[in-house]
Amino acid sequence: MIPPGARVWIALGHTDMRKGMQGLALLVQQGLKRNPHGGDLFVFRDRAGSLIKIIWHDGIGMSLYAKRLEKGRFVWPLAKEGTVSLTPSQLACLLEGIDWRNPQDTWRPASAG
Repeated sequence: MIPPGARVWIALGHTDMRKGMQGLALLVQQGLKRNPHGGDLFVFRDRAGSLIKIIWHDGIGMSLYAKRLEKGRFVWPLAKEGTVSLTPSQLACLLEGIDWRNPQDTWRPASAG
């Protein structure tokens, strides 16, 4: 669950996944020009697209979440640098390997008539 008021930022391009919490926090601060200790979530993807890492500071300490897809790739914007803000629902889609940019409904109400 994403904490109330927290924003989700994905770092565009790919990231060296050998980095841990401190290396990713430094990348947020210097590369993305954001505060890694401000309570927002920052999402990074590897070159192959099958591994992501998320860092988040809850005010007490830094957390690191990592997920690797067994099949498929995480959907990522084509731009090479900067950030994109996601909603909590879009992040949930991203984590499931669903195209968060254009999710499709699997059910549509029947038309009255």
